[in-house]
Amino acid sequence: MMDPEVSLLLHCAHWKGLLENQVQVELSDRFNRRTDPLLEQHINQVWTERLSKEPWLFNGAKFRLHSFFLASPEHLNCFRPDCGEQQGCVAAQDCVDIINGCIFQTGASAQEKMSQSSPTCSHSKSQGAAAEHHPGSLLTLRLGLTCYKDYLGTNWSREVAELRRRGQEEFGDPLALLAQPLGVGAVLCTRDGQVVFIRRSQKVAEAGGLLDIPGGHPEPKAVCERLGEAAGEEQISLVMMQQRPDAVVSELFSSVCAEIRDEVNIPLRSLGAPVLMGVALNHTSAGRPSAEFYISCSLSSDEVRKLYWKGGAEANESTDVVFLSTTEVKQLNRSSPLWSEMCPSAKGAMLLYQMVEPGDPAKQNREER
Repeated sequence: MMDPEVSLLLHCAHWKGLLENQVQVELSDRFNRRTDPLLEQHINQVWTERLSKEPWLFNGAKFRLHSFFLASPEHLNCFRPDCGEQQGCVAAQDCVDIINGCIFQTGASAQEKMSQSSPTCSHSKSQGAAAEHHPGSLLTLRLGLTCYKDYLGTNWSREVAELRRRGQEEFGDPLALLAQPLGVGAVLCTRDGQVVFIRRSQKVAEAGGLLDIPGGHPEPKAVCERLGEAAGEEQISLVMMQQRPDAVVSELFSSVCAEIRDEVNIPLRSLGAPVLMGVALNHTSAGRPSAEFYISCSLSSDEVRKLYWKGGAEANESTDVVFLSTTEVKQLNRSSPLWSEMCPSAKGAMLLYQMVEPGDPAKQNREER
């Protein structure tokens, strides 16, 4: 099922999703976006224009997804963000390095096979060596820093097509000049098998009036505060976090639960452990990535509905709560009436849910043992 608004960069179908202890991050300034004085001037102009119309906008620091490294026990299925074509499977013993949807393997023969199978994909070398893999870790996310201001001035810029062309021409990467902030989203399933959607307010910056899932962004500032590093948004640096990359992983997984609490008004104690299904790309914002999670809820849909209407910390961001059964969600496709009402982030999460088929992580761990 192809939809031009969304594609999948990464899925964890083999494991039915990944838990927090199976994910790690590598932090480096090398993974920040590239820039030059003219681009910075353009970003400042866009930000000034937006502030004049929306003075409440806030420029917060965000994590930038540069690439990822996946060690697979059996096979890897990857989707290229630019063309949506499924890549070939990778053998069990191979480690796979992926930059913006392009596959790199450690062996020369594997490199040759991948370049033959994807002639239109630019295969630039990875910046720096892969992070040292911890026991039990299956996925490494390579992260830099960006901010909301840079996102509006690149991914949402009227000049984004030119920025992508320049990125490809100058750096071999069409996303090199883009902010690419990493978002998070949750397929939230209630005790009675209902998936929770919220209808976005017409007053939000993106996708007003459309159905969405709870979500937002992991916050670098929250990581720094947790580590005792007090800093304003514009003073945040990766140096503050590089000695504790586990704190970044913790923020990635906990931030999606915090978004559910704030947007749907569900207490954290009612949420199960987040299961990472994969990463989807939103092509209405030039391929912005979002890590999509499955989270179980111990409450019924009626209980969730009552809590939602009491109002949470971010109740102003949505106007209604909608429930679909897990059976209905598994059957969603482009011909479904509700599909056209969904924003790209929700579509990407639905595709991942259908592909990964996540379940209860405690049950999953028992089966693996």
